[in-house]
Amino acid sequence: MILLLAKIIVAIMALLHLYFLWLEMFAWTTKAKKVFRQFPEDLFEPTKTLAANQGLYNGFLSAGLIWSLLIEDPTWQVYVALFFLGCVAVAGIYGALTASKKIFTVQALPALLGIALLLAYQML
Repeated sequence: MILLLAKIIVAIMALLHLYFLWLEMFAWTTKAKKVFRQFPEDLFEPTKTLAANQGLYNGFLSAGLIWSLLIEDPTWQVYVALFFLGCVAVAGIYGALTASKKIFTVQALPALLGIALLLAYQML
């Protein structure tokens, strides 16, 4: 049951980071304006390339999380998931400290919960 909950969190985080990829790479000057309302509207176009770069990194996080779900060896599946959830958690904590506290709740907290569940599973 613990492993199933951890995998659900990994899948949700993967989907969330796919959404971030889409938003930052393909919808920065359209949909992102509605999501990032605190960001000055006149800066979306000049920061389009920077946002796309950031979106690409979110895509790598998503790819790693999805990969972890596809690994057949249970030990390596956990190790890879822990690595990528750790990356998400660090990025979320940094984002919360430097950009918006909301990032901690949306990104870091679920990743930390997934890490805790995976570590609890390993201890069984």
